[in-house]
Amino acid sequence: MAFEPPPRLVRALGETQHNGDGGAGDWLDKLPELAQQAVVLRELTVERVQAPGGRSSLVVLVRQIDGTPAVLKLAPERARPESERAALAHWDGRGAVRLLNPGDTHGVLLLERLHPDMSVRSLPEAKAILEAAGTLRRLWVEPPAAHVFETVAERTGRQAEAMRATASADAEIGPLVDAALAAREELLAEPSAERLLHGTFRQSKVLAGERMPWLAVGPDPVVGECAFDLARLVRDRVEDLIASPSGASITRRRVKRLAESLDVDQERLRGWTLFRAVESGVRARRVGRPRDAELLLEFAGWL
Repeated sequence: MAFEPPPRLVRALGETQHNGDGGAGDWLDKLPELAQQAVVLRELTVERVQAPGGRSSLVVLVRQIDGTPAVLKLAPERARPESERAALAHWDGRGAVRLLNPGDTHGVLLLERLHPDMSVRSLPEAKAILEAAGTLRRLWVEPPAAHVFETVAERTGRQAEAMRATASADAEIGPLVDAALAAREELLAEPSAERLLHGTFRQSKVLAGERMPWLAVGPDPVVGECAFDLARLVRDRVEDLIASPSGASITRRRVKRLAESLDVDQERLRGWTLFRAVESGVRARRVGRPRDAELLLEFAGWL
């Protein structure tokens, strides 16, 4: 079959090229051939390409040679697929999708099949946050000895440099960027217990499964404090928060409720939520998504 990359993936990789990542375009050009090779090598039967799919990988629903349903995932090097493989292997199915080819390489992941069209986001908001938080708690384990995962300090350091560069040419966002960078410095000055984190956790990253009701997918793993991981969940459904006349108070209550339910310091969670919202907003502004940038920066202003 023809492995046509979904438009969402094409757009997202186009944004990375806008940021100077020419390798994303090269990978996209080779993707149909790479996918065909992966299928043949593993003797898989293809059902369909998952659409709209993700922003950093091609996801294909397949069956193994014995008929067992599975998911084939191909990702470019910039998406750190080998880091994802290492995290999934360490979790070994505890709270996350199970990796079926731990010894494989070359940006190809074979995963257990979940229900790709049924995420926690389909639940009512309060229930969705509860289930997502419970899933996230199971992922927070000690990282493996001598791990090679990026740390929160390293990742946010790269992001901070990009934020400064953008803010220097855009005075309108300067005060929010300054506040976010100051929060990061203060948070990193007081180290907390380090755990293996999902890295990009949100409601849409939690899918219904068979062996467990909900399992996380698509990590971009990082090692650091739990508040960093939880921060992305705080702003889930940000468009609904912005549309609500009481969005600011709902956000503050959400920070408090999530911090208490997962034993995370409330002020540290607020600080990382601020940093991550501003970073995402600045990045959206930089790559030409003004509406997303507006929502995220307005949300950050409430913190």
